[in-house]
Amino acid sequence: MKTDICGITRRDLLKGIGATALAASSSRQLFADTYKQADASWLANCHFGISSHWTEQSQPVGADDWLPFEEAVSQFNVARYVDQLAGAGAEYLIFTSVHALQMLPAPCAAIDRVMSGRTTKRDLIGDLADACHARGLHFILYYNHSCNFGDDPTWEYKVGYHEADKSRLTANLLGIVRELGARYGKRLDGWWFDSCSRLDPLDWQEKTGTEWRGFRFPWDEFADTAKAGHPGRLVTLRAGLMHHYIYSTHQDYEDGEAYQPIAVPSSQFTQEHLQGHRWICLDNPGWVHSKVMTPLIAPMWHFAHILDYVRTCNNVKVPVTFNVDIDRTGLLSPESLAMLREIKKKIA
Repeated sequence: MKTDICGITRRDLLKGIGATALAASSSRQLFADTYKQADASWLANCHFGISSHWTEQSQPVGADDWLPFEEAVSQFNVARYVDQLAGAGAEYLIFTSVHALQMLPAPCAAIDRVMSGRTTKRDLIGDLADACHARGLHFILYYNHSCNFGDDPTWEYKVGYHEADKSRLTANLLGIVRELGARYGKRLDGWWFDSCSRLDPLDWQEKTGTEWRGFRFPWDEFADTAKAGHPGRLVTLRAGLMHHYIYSTHQDYEDGEAYQPIAVPSSQFTQEHLQGHRWICLDNPGWVHSKVMTPLIAPMWHFAHILDYVRTCNNVKVPVTFNVDIDRTGLLSPESLAMLREIKKKIA
């Protein structure tokens, strides 16, 4: 267990936000606060899902396929995209709403109040959620606050990240999450929140890119706000590539970012009774197809390796999410989709 320089455990530091735990007879963790976890059984019953890092930085395969972000969003073929997911056997989608740049493919007044020109007229997120549910797929939305060591410096300053008083930053981020959650309601089955380490000087990295002066980001409130419009929505807070750090006990499943098919789970639940989950790159090691006029990438791993990994995770009811390379037009790597179709046949 991580300690600070005074010998105080991280769990002690987190007591104020409900991190005291009691050991249950089943060897699971039951927390002493009043938070009631959402039912993650639907996720436990999935074999695998697909994630797409489709962002403003995504580039086309062809020379004539680049469009400005607003136009790329307006022309994104949702039906074709979801057909690709369903045809490959995915049971849920994790879709990246924003990543390095705070450019959201949907309207959002809370973002517009911070900075104009960072949202779109079309609600691509809502269209994707509806199309996924129509095909029997669950929909999880990835969100990144985009305050990551200067990836989006203008946004960092506009949103309040570098201000001595972090209350405006907090209010802005809570407002964005609250607005989107309330709008999508039950159409949004879960959140996957990235870059939490940049908002918490106490975590494993112990560096954030700004000064906090004793301020602690209100993780419990953030996780609770993320359930606006749907109390049963799943929430996870990313600690890092297979790193263990619990920002708040008010979350429901493991972020599980492993990048490679490693860290095979031994049980369905983590020690904090979070539903297990693994997220790996199937093809593009950079997650985003960010190079212009380059082909979509084929899988990095042998079929037998991936099949064994999925089976082993599924044996303890832990699903695997595969990040699949996608270009600016919404086309997914055909080689990766072909592999996943064969995986589905073997595990069905």
